[in-house]
Amino acid sequence: MATVRFTLEEKEQDYELINKVFEGKKKKAGALTIKMILENDFFVTMYHKKIRRLMNKFNLKARIRQANPYKKMAKATHEHKVVSNLLNRKFNQGEPRKTFLKDITYVYYGSGQPAYLSCVKNAVTREIVAYHLSRSLKMDIVYRTLEKLADSLDELLHPVAMIHSDQGIHFTHPEFQRRVKKLGLM
Repeated sequence: MATVRFTLEEKEQDYELINKVFEGKKKKAGALTIKMILENDFFVTMYHKKIRRLMNKFNLKARIRQANPYKKMAKATHEHKVVSNLLNRKFNQGEPRKTFLKDITYVYYGSGQPAYLSCVKNAVTREIVAYHLSRSLKMDIVYRTLEKLADSLDELLHPVAMIHSDQGIHFTHPEFQRRVKKLGLM
């Protein structure tokens, strides 16, 4: 298979055409967009790799706005408030029913299907005080666990009882935080 060589004049003509489309699109067109415009408006067939090569050679960079990944995180932190760490890894406070630890884990069963286990553990006695098993990671898993915790405590709470968890999306959710406060936990 023979390679096709283009003269400098042909390359310059191709560049002029590409640049005309590029400038016409206010420098917001990439190689594939330029290829379609050349075919539809100018009736010129040009391989997209050639267009990309000429764009790179003449430093034609498309100014396409990229999504800002930090914007999504910033929005999440406004909605999902991070609670301050009151324990500083001193989980055992010496008094039962004062500190509860909360987490979600998963186990596989049957033909590899996941089941999610949400549980609350008393930090001193290491007893599981409440748990809920679910096939879904929807917010209902933590709400049901809190309901079971309320039933098991029978209002026998330490005056400054608190629930400690990681900063996962379930535990920083405003509705979860509201329900924890309603139970009388920090």
